[in-house]
Amino acid sequence: MQHIMEGYFQNKVIWITGASSGIGSELAKQLSAIGAKLVLSARNEEKLNALKKDLTNSQEHLVLPFDLGNFDNADELVKTIYDKYGKLHILFNNGGLSQRGEAIDTGIDVDRKIMEINYFGNIKLCKALLPKFREAKEGHIVVISSIAGKFGFYWRSAYAASKHALQGFYESVLLEEAKNNINVTLAYPGKINTPISESALNSSGEKHGEMDHNQKTGMPVDVCVQKLLKAVSKKKKAVLIGNKEIWAVHIKRFSPGLFWRIIKKQSPV
Repeated sequence: MQHIMEGYFQNKVIWITGASSGIGSELAKQLSAIGAKLVLSARNEEKLNALKKDLTNSQEHLVLPFDLGNFDNADELVKTIYDKYGKLHILFNNGGLSQRGEAIDTGIDVDRKIMEINYFGNIKLCKALLPKFREAKEGHIVVISSIAGKFGFYWRSAYAASKHALQGFYESVLLEEAKNNINVTLAYPGKINTPISESALNSSGEKHGEMDHNQKTGMPVDVCVQKLLKAVSKKKKAVLIGNKEIWAVHIKRFSPGLFWRIIKKQSPV
C-alpha cells in the first residue's frame, strides 16, 4: 500500500496553499521526499523560501506567494504554474485562518475576514483551476476543512461557518466534475499539533497568540499528513483525521442528544 500511495504523488505537480507552517509545511516535506514537484504558497515569502531550501530536490519547486484574503489574480497564479511545469495534478487547498471568540463579541468585520480567507479565497483557486483540469481530463482538489466543518463549537462561530460553507461547495463540485475525471477529497482534521491557534483571530480581530491545550495535546502533524496522503491516494471523497475527538461526528449523526451532552462539556481551548 505504501508503494501504491507514493506512486500516486511521485513526479506529480502539486500546489500547496498555507505551506509556510502546520499541515501545509508538513505536506511539503513528505511530498517532496516522495518525489513530487511542489508549488508553495502563503503570504510569507521568506518562510516559503526557507522551506523550499530544506526540501528534497529544492530546485524542482516553485515559491508563489499570495494572500488568500486579498487577491484578484487567481488566473495569473495558475498561468505561472502552467508556464513553468505545463501541468498541475493536485491542489491542496490548505490555507486558512482560525478563530477564538464568542459570536456576541466578534465584530462583523472579523466574520467577513475569516469567510474571505477560508471560503472565497479557497474557491477562487478552484474556479481558476477547473477549466485546466477539464482540459486535461484529470485533476484532484484536496480541501483541508476541519472537524468544525461538521459541527459548531465554542469560540468558533465564524470559523465553523466558513468550513461548513466549504463542504456545501465542494460536495457540489465533486458531483459536477466526476464526469470529467476530476476528484475532490474533503479532509476534516480534529485536534492536530500545529500553531493554528496562535494565528487565530480573537473577537477584536487580533492574533490569539497562544498555543491552545487542544493543539499541544493533538495528533502529531506528521501522522496527520500520513493519514491524509493515504486517503488522497485512494481518492476518498472525505476523511476524518484525529484521535478520539473525531467520534463526535459519528455520535452527532446517530445519537444527537448524547452529542450535545458531551460537546457542551468540552473546553474551547
